[in-house]
Amino acid sequence: MNPADIISKLTDRQPSILGYEQFRKHAVLLPLIEKNNETHILFEVRSMKLRSQPGDICFPGGKIDKADSTPRQCAIRETTEELGITETNIKDVSPLDYIVSDFGRIIFPFAGRITNPELIKPNISEVGEVFTVPLPYFLSTKPDRYNVQVKVVPEADFPFDLIVGGKNYNWRHYQVDELFYQYNGKVIWGLTAKILNHFISLLNE
Repeated sequence: MNPADIISKLTDRQPSILGYEQFRKHAVLLPLIEKNNETHILFEVRSMKLRSQPGDICFPGGKIDKADSTPRQCAIRETTEELGITETNIKDVSPLDYIVSDFGRIIFPFAGRITNPELIKPNISEVGEVFTVPLPYFLSTKPDRYNVQVKVVPEADFPFDLIVGGKNYNWRHYQVDELFYQYNGKVIWGLTAKILNHFISLLNE
């Protein structure tokens, strides 16, 4: 196969993320509601009965299923299931920047409005409680920032004899910034805080 034939196979190819099929894909909705004539952001507290991250604060969302036509549809579906509302109560769903996680996940965040928030009836099997925070609080409050050091730890049977430097190979270490917002005793951190901070940065542009 000559170079021209090789290049012809790549012509008009649309690039994607390498290994995209193996990534676990999730979608979440950052919900805006009107409360006391003021815009609030709604959060969930994950049920303590859940195996994954019980008690953590998050946005409505979950794993993208084969039945979901798009990440946006997944975010809407998960929100209806977790908050006990219908799709007609979810308006103006717009995409935010998606996140490619080093832990093999892609998260597709969206922002949207929830109308008639008095109709919300959280699914108790997934949601311990819901609460809201006035948007102006986040517009005027910078999150606390802490660093987490991530190190490479090869398995016992790693073939050190195949790499230059062997067991003394200079692995690249890096750090992850973790953001924390605190409001009335509630701690918002992790991916939820990163999505929230991104959303606020868009509003402040």
